[in-house]
Amino acid sequence: MSEFSHVDQEGKVNMVDVGDKITQKRTAIAEGTISLNAETRQKITDNSMKKGDVLTTARISGIQAAKQCSNLIPLCHTLLLNKVSVDTELTDSGVKVTALARCNGQTGVEMEALTAASVALLTIYDMCKAVDKNMIISHIQLVEKTKEKL
Repeated sequence: MSEFSHVDQEGKVNMVDVGDKITQKRTAIAEGTISLNAETRQKITDNSMKKGDVLTTARISGIQAAKQCSNLIPLCHTLLLNKVSVDTELTDSGVKVTALARCNGQTGVEMEALTAASVALLTIYDMCKAVDKNMIISHIQLVEKTKEKL
């Protein structure tokens, strides 16, 4: 049978048992972008979007999303997160989101970081959709994953 760890000997999907792995300090960083037109970028800068403060709301939604990752993605382990941060940067073409997730655990936190970045970008989309019909979310990716012994 496949050596892919999420498939059992009968070919059925299962959750990996990480119980025998050592606890390590684990960090993951993910990022993504959303393209916005000039009017939308200006409204975000001026904090004049009708739905409110776009970037603060996106950061909060990303943090909340990371904490819900195991409820959203069926084979994710529930992790006790030590830190989640979501940073937003207004660029010449839109917004870049960078999300960091950290825990002391037996499995990585890349799904939490990716989920945080994705939901933050979706929040920006939702808050700006009345003004900008041509937004594009792109380049969501894991940019760093580390682990170190405690």
